[in-house]
Amino acid sequence: MTELTPIPCDVFVRYGMWFQERYVGEVDPARVVAVDRAPRPSHGFLVRLDNGRELPAAAVVVATGLNGLASIPEELRRVAHDRPGVGPLVSHTSHHTDLSPYSGRSVAVVGGGQSALESAALLHEAGAEVRVLVREPRVLWGMKPDPARPWTRRLARPASPLGTGWMLAAVCKAPEGVRHLPAAARMLLFRRALGPSGGWWLRDRVEGVVAVRTSSRVTHAEASGSRVRLDIDGPGGSDTLTVDHVLAATGYRLDLNALLFLSPGMRGAIARVPGSKAPRLSASFESSVPGLYFTGSLAAPMFGPMMRFVAGTEFAAKRIARHRAQASSIR
Repeated sequence: MTELTPIPCDVFVRYGMWFQERYVGEVDPARVVAVDRAPRPSHGFLVRLDNGRELPAAAVVVATGLNGLASIPEELRRVAHDRPGVGPLVSHTSHHTDLSPYSGRSVAVVGGGQSALESAALLHEAGAEVRVLVREPRVLWGMKPDPARPWTRRLARPASPLGTGWMLAAVCKAPEGVRHLPAAARMLLFRRALGPSGGWWLRDRVEGVVAVRTSSRVTHAEASGSRVRLDIDGPGGSDTLTVDHVLAATGYRLDLNALLFLSPGMRGAIARVPGSKAPRLSASFESSVPGLYFTGSLAAPMFGPMMRFVAGTEFAAKRIARHRAQASSIR
């Protein structure tokens, strides 16, 4: 495979399984239902599993990805349902691993990023009638990689794990430097460094194939029998759209309060990044609760957008592992 070859999901999953077997070893499939401080603070934490077991831990690393952080806009939330699957009138893209059950049904996809556009393509290919509603005036697409581009173009727009350009190259090269920026600058970078866009390899499956309405915003949604009626503001004024289902490809909220496995006391003790509900972290990814670490997307407001992707795992893992090794040697 090369950078011109999109990686299928099953290949990515097989890689993850291979990595786990080679470098991690046995993994306990039990689900963590509660993390709290141990009765004696010097003993660290007490982790409770869904099978009833309780495990003492000197440290806890929260690396739960985007699980539980799905964000559905207020306009759609009133008709949304927490249960994933075909039954609800509104769902989030994170609820689904298979969109083929929507074959023969009408679906409105709300969003303009990769999740929205890829879901729209898969729905169309499964036989659904799809309309994509995008707030922005146009859909943005990534540029096809050019491994043979001349040095002048490489200098003008250097490559990085997240794409080309000096800004992306800088934040990928020096995540620690991002942490030293003022909080307001970090949050601006977090929100704007990687805006909604679709992968270059997806474009031919969407443009001219799936109906896409740009500059369109859902202002109201309500159940209409077994369907959903959407009020939409667009360039030509307001109109309505009635569909069988609404698929919200509307991103995720980085909110510690959504991590219900952390006890209320623990959540309340964690300092936040100003202007955010994400944890404030040290250079070692440690929160204000000693021994409690966060990585992945929840670390992005501190270390930059690379933390949202697999590309950021090496940097985070090394920092956390080094800090824990130092803490163990001191004891």
